[in-house]
Amino acid sequence: MLNALKPQAPDKILALMGMFRDDPRPGKIDLGVGVYKDAQGLTPVMRAVRAAEKRIWDNETTKTYTALAGEPAFHAAMADLVLGSDYPKDRLSALQTVGGTGACRMGFELARLANPGATVWTSDPTWPNHLSILDYLGMAHRPYRYFDAATRSVDFQAMLADLQGLKPGDVVLLHGCCHNPTGANLTADQWLAIADLLAAKGALPLIDLAYQGFGDGLAEDAAGARLIASRLPEVFIAASCSKNFGIYRERTGCLLVLSDATDRAVTQGTLAWLNRQTYSFAPDHGARVVTTILTDPALRAEWESELEQVRSGMLALRRQLADELRLLTNSDRFDFLARHRGMFSRLGATPEQVEQMRRDSAIYIVGDSRMNIAGLNDQSVPVLARAIVAAGV
Repeated sequence: MLNALKPQAPDKILALMGMFRDDPRPGKIDLGVGVYKDAQGLTPVMRAVRAAEKRIWDNETTKTYTALAGEPAFHAAMADLVLGSDYPKDRLSALQTVGGTGACRMGFELARLANPGATVWTSDPTWPNHLSILDYLGMAHRPYRYFDAATRSVDFQAMLADLQGLKPGDVVLLHGCCHNPTGANLTADQWLAIADLLAAKGALPLIDLAYQGFGDGLAEDAAGARLIASRLPEVFIAASCSKNFGIYRERTGCLLVLSDATDRAVTQGTLAWLNRQTYSFAPDHGARVVTTILTDPALRAEWESELEQVRSGMLALRRQLADELRLLTNSDRFDFLARHRGMFSRLGATPEQVEQMRRDSAIYIVGDSRMNIAGLNDQSVPVLARAIVAAGV
């Protein structure tokens, strides 16, 4: 039977990681993998996470199953973090998921159950796994223009023009902040215009909020999602705890669903049913760590302080790189790097230029020129800047 299987296309980022590992050159720079790294190239365990884990270790008395949809305390803590303390509790359903990817997957599954004929509209470009999951589920999807390759900023008029094609019940996938792979974000006014358009078209927003706290701050990064949630009757938000809590391998995410209060019971029951069909119970440890941190004032303050150091460090690297390139090129054409937010920026290099940087300078960047700013430190920034100029970007 298994001889009928067809080989799957290899993941380009994982393949790039393998090439990086096999490269013997000293001073090689990995800007491909999508995880946060500190100046030493490590993905550290946050102090608040260690303290929460110690508390759980000392006080936990059982490893029995939790609730099928996840712990209500985790749902409440995540809703408060994402939506703010005044969210409409009578309209909220929630699901603990296997990471942010699981939250996206369950959001797509729920939308398909509610409207099998829905088309999912995705930004061009978007995180490749969005499209892979949609293809696997057999869901129709269409791109909307998002990124202007010339200015390296949001092409908002093109985005609005494309979304005029929405039909009632269609799903619009939006990046809540720190757009992956471009780093170019919507402004507050643009979020408002999108909310008005979705309301007029009767479309459902699914907001992928994978990097809250990595851009302009916890509240600032959630502002778009909160605005959408305040203005539309139905909203899906897929939130990840991998990045802002640094618990990548714990696979901790949450799908938040806002509906009419009269639909809440059946929505919550359907979410629990989806978990049962897929993996029954999501992993508990990461969710318990997050809940412990968010509900303890001292731990939360410690976590927010650490997260702010991460955020400000990435902004400093962005400014340093933009400044280095301004000096080397005597132009401002790379200033977009300082305006982008989050871990990623799309540099605008051709695949040939990306390959030249790998070959000549041992700098590893994804083929579409998405680079992970968090893979840099103040010593490697000048190396990258020189390689960018030498490649003719």
